[in-house]
Amino acid sequence: MNKKLTRRDILKSSIGLLGLSYLGAYEAFAFNSSSRFNVGACDWSIKQHSNIEAIEVGKKIGLDGVQISLGTLDNDMHLRQKKIQQKYKDACEKDNMAIGGIAIGEMNSIPYKSDPRAEQWASDSIDVAEAMGVKVVLLAFFSNGDLKNDPVGTKETIRRLKKVAPKAEDHGVILGIESWLSAEEHMEILDAVNSPNVQVYYDVANSNKMGYNIYDEIRWLGKEHICEFHAKENGYLLGKGKVDFEEVRKAIDDIGYNGWVQIEGAVPENADMLESYLLNNKYIRSVLKD
Repeated sequence: MNKKLTRRDILKSSIGLLGLSYLGAYEAFAFNSSSRFNVGACDWSIKQHSNIEAIEVGKKIGLDGVQISLGTLDNDMHLRQKKIQQKYKDACEKDNMAIGGIAIGEMNSIPYKSDPRAEQWASDSIDVAEAMGVKVVLLAFFSNGDLKNDPVGTKETIRRLKKVAPKAEDHGVILGIESWLSAEEHMEILDAVNSPNVQVYYDVANSNKMGYNIYDEIRWLGKEHICEFHAKENGYLLGKGKVDFEEVRKAIDDIGYNGWVQIEGAVPENADMLESYLLNNKYIRSVLKD
């Protein structure tokens, strides 16, 4: 971290955790809103991108909920339709699951920084999140939407976020930026937008891949700037790769974070997804337990 970064005050607090244990059975871990942490997974990571079947698969894994996609270009962001929303709600009620969050992954190919369609999706996602009882919408900034070393794209992204932020505030929804940017680069955007409802969606594997000290970054950004976490590895099970999740746990304790931890990736080459996610679920709960 550079000198500017280390001069920032680090928010620390000590908060007890509600104990969680892994029961192994498919029907364990119904969603509990009183827990400090709830564990979910991204629908695309469990091979159910933009499919309602993601809820049933999440149940089999033993998750509390699933982070679902707003949709795809092909289905015209179908979660904006009331009938699709109701199907997800019915599936959640049937399996005693929760919608753990909403993500707009299609922004990786249809960039928020330059395409008016993505700008409209972000605005519409706020209405969808409110209708679905979800507090966080992930805005993806990778591939075509990458902001790294793109001052023009970053400037336009800030302009667009400043336009939509008041709506997010009015509806109590947080827009989370997930990107290749460092903590300091993220903060430059957040400071410019100047809204408590635009925050960082922190992916530990992405930041580790970029060479950032993820444990320092989490503490530096603090609870007030991180809306949610991806517990992720690329090509490894959680706990078997490059991220030290015990140190991640210490960092999130220091900032007093509570909320969803979404498992992403973390399937070794040629491994079975369901078997891998049963192990990932067991591991991350062992890290998060009291």
